[in-house]
Amino acid sequence: MHMEYSATSKYVRVSTRKVRLVADSIRKLTPAVALMALTHVPKAAAAPLTKTIASAIANAKQKGAAEESLRFQTIEIMGGPGMKRWNAVSRGQAHAFKKRMTHIRVVLEEKKEKDHGTKN
Repeated sequence: MHMEYSATSKYVRVSTRKVRLVADSIRKLTPAVALMALTHVPKAAAAPLTKTIASAIANAKQKGAAEESLRFQTIEIMGGPGMKRWNAVSRGQAHAFKKRMTHIRVVLEEKKEKDHGTKN
């Protein structure tokens, strides 16, 4: 039986590009190790990503999964809406820019570790 556990954070006020940078650095880790690693990442994107991963782990535990057997199936970093803003510049002009948002979706799966070799 193959179980999936997920958590989603929407409208996170950090640009998608910045969140992807942090997400790519922890993709290969286990969720428990990723949480530890994210505490040492000096980026704004680390906080919402930590919350989403912690929520996915909590959802898995609620359903009876063992935390040690969890692995990342996917970490989706999707673009959300952008708030249009203006910056006043010289000669009464204005330059437009977007304050971008991100949707984060973390999907965990339960994997059993295979025992390699025998114990003496």
